[in-house]
Amino acid sequence: MMSGGLGLDDLTTAASTVTVADWFLSKVAVRGEAVALQSGGRKCSYRALNDRVNRIAGWIIAIGLARGDRIAVLSENRNEYVEIELAAAKLGIITACLNWRQSESELTHCIRLVEPKLAFVSERYIPVLERIDHGVGRVLAFGTEYEKVVAQPTNAEEPPRVAEPEDGLIIYYTSGTTGMPKAAVISHRAIIARTLITALDRPFAVEDSYLAWTPMFHMGSSDFIYSTLLRGGKVIILDGFQVEEMVHIIGTERLGWLHLNSAVIDRVIHQIKRDCVSPRGLKLVGVMADLVPRKTLAEITTLMQAPFANTFGSTETGPVPASKGSIAIGVVPESLSKEQSSLCHLRLVDENDRDVPDGEPGEVLVRSPSLFSGYWQAPQTNAEVFAGGWYRMGDVFRRNPDATLDFIDRRKYLIKSGGENIYPAEIERNLVASPRIATAVVVRRPDARWGEVPVAFVVPRDDRLTFEEVMALCRGKIASYKMPKDVKFISDKELPRGDSGKIKRHELEAKLMAEMNEQEAKTP
Repeated sequence: MMSGGLGLDDLTTAASTVTVADWFLSKVAVRGEAVALQSGGRKCSYRALNDRVNRIAGWIIAIGLARGDRIAVLSENRNEYVEIELAAAKLGIITACLNWRQSESELTHCIRLVEPKLAFVSERYIPVLERIDHGVGRVLAFGTEYEKVVAQPTNAEEPPRVAEPEDGLIIYYTSGTTGMPKAAVISHRAIIARTLITALDRPFAVEDSYLAWTPMFHMGSSDFIYSTLLRGGKVIILDGFQVEEMVHIIGTERLGWLHLNSAVIDRVIHQIKRDCVSPRGLKLVGVMADLVPRKTLAEITTLMQAPFANTFGSTETGPVPASKGSIAIGVVPESLSKEQSSLCHLRLVDENDRDVPDGEPGEVLVRSPSLFSGYWQAPQTNAEVFAGGWYRMGDVFRRNPDATLDFIDRRKYLIKSGGENIYPAEIERNLVASPRIATAVVVRRPDARWGEVPVAFVVPRDDRLTFEEVMALCRGKIASYKMPKDVKFISDKELPRGDSGKIKRHELEAKLMAEMNEQEAKTP
């Protein structure tokens, strides 16, 4: 035994561990006066940020919270959100990031599921928290109350190091198409791995800033806030999508990666053209190229003078398994095949967990240090998704001879037509490739002859688009049995979406069933 009752294994383990808090402190030491957070006219240096973080951490200790406890945040994007997460990181406490888009019953479920002892809330959402039976013992509002805590001089010292790499850092709530949200626990280890994967696959410089405009309760913002701060860069915080302010920032700030999704790209393109803005030094734009019309990919990359990120990941995995590749500037891509991310190992397997050969679709199984630690209080689900020591994403890919990967669809959403498997994304990909279509969603409809058949819901950009023209986009590109049996034209506002923006296919199915029942009732 070594001195102090610790064995050599304990000492070597302690010496080799690093947490998010440790890494952040190392950046405070070398980037002390550099801007860490910027929001509107408000700027906060690394040293000032750490001082505020310590004061919040000291107060959290003083009211009796300890390692392993949970706190919750219900707020729009703001500097204080980052302060709270970093304070909790130093204490080994988990921050549950509440989704303000959820219904009150969903919020109640999410809070009671993780049982936080403390909740932070912005003025905007105080009425929401007051209306629900959340069961949280103590609530602190941003503004005057919060600043009184920060102003307390007794809380300024660096708290003792208690967190460990496998401690939970954040809880993101995943949005399934059915049932209540699950609470995905993301550890210090996972965030550090996601930061390293980003550094390996997207080598940004310290001077490259990150614009955090998507909600901080999602990994799309929060993960990259961490990777920027742990690099020593500047995080620019924007309270949601504000296209004029966003385009101004694009023209005045040196951004590394600008996250744009299919829902906002057209508006950004319009604003850039209207304002005649040239990006100051953007290196990468976009996410999930599959959801963007291919001519739009060429247009946005040309305007931004930056390639488009051809990504595929999830809340549970981070950028893994396939987010390394990009689409070159000005190119209308023929293929959206993806490159495997660094620091991950994956398998594609059939229904019997046997590895499939190249060219055959298979469910993705992943091993990576970026993986989440499981869902909070969901042992049965965790046993299923981590069966065999691999994480089962539930997505189906096909590996090409050059080792690139093609996304096929979600494994759990299959259309079984006449004994054949149809993946909706195979059809959707051909439809959204047309500049005349904004969004396309394919769902199943019961059929007396084939069991199920595909039906396409299409949001057109061109009101003159016809059924035959939609069908022509698929004809000859997919097998005849995969062709949509009907096309429903719909507005974007009519598409049912979950809180993360995902389209709820089951509600579109219900719409089809209602139409079928109505037609049957009219038939004599």
